[in-house]
Amino acid sequence: MRTLITTAFVSLDGVVEAPGGEAGYRNSGWTFEDIEFLPEAYELKGREQTEAAAMMMGRVSYEAFSPVWPTMTEDFAGYNAMPKYVVSSTLSDADLVDNWGETTILRSLDDVAALKETEGGPIIVHGSAMLNRNLSDAGLIDRYHLLVFPVLLGAGKRLFSGADVDKTMLKVVESETYANGIQKLVYDVVH
Repeated sequence: MRTLITTAFVSLDGVVEAPGGEAGYRNSGWTFEDIEFLPEAYELKGREQTEAAAMMMGRVSYEAFSPVWPTMTEDFAGYNAMPKYVVSSTLSDADLVDNWGETTILRSLDDVAALKETEGGPIIVHGSAMLNRNLSDAGLIDRYHLLVFPVLLGAGKRLFSGADVDKTMLKVVESETYANGIQKLVYDVVH
């Protein structure tokens, strides 16, 4: 069985929208504005590329990442080389870029659940706020890799939904607070 890991930059009030400067969002680029850059705070991000065997995202994140990430050969070499899964009911094979390696479209959460039952290493979920909410609500996420930023954004897409779901217990695997206020929180979901 494969492990499904959500990785996210998240504000203290749960917003995950546009952390890297994506145009058209109210708080675009909030992870790097007014917060001192400390390389040690991002060690987890580098480690994810070596530990993950595949990457998953929703359609919106795929459409944002696929024109850019393949050209970032130094920063994203690990991600660029690994298989990718896009969860979308509307994307077609013709919509996929041809310079980002093996990409498979999954049509439903049932397809994600079936993929988790296969052999292989961890699958890491990037971006994809709606997909993450749906995966969490369906009980499909096994681990969270969160970098929590000391900022309240007030508005934007949230990591967790407001759905009336059963309580989910988490076990702390790693935690650290850095001098710039960022907190690394790694949790396993207790199934």
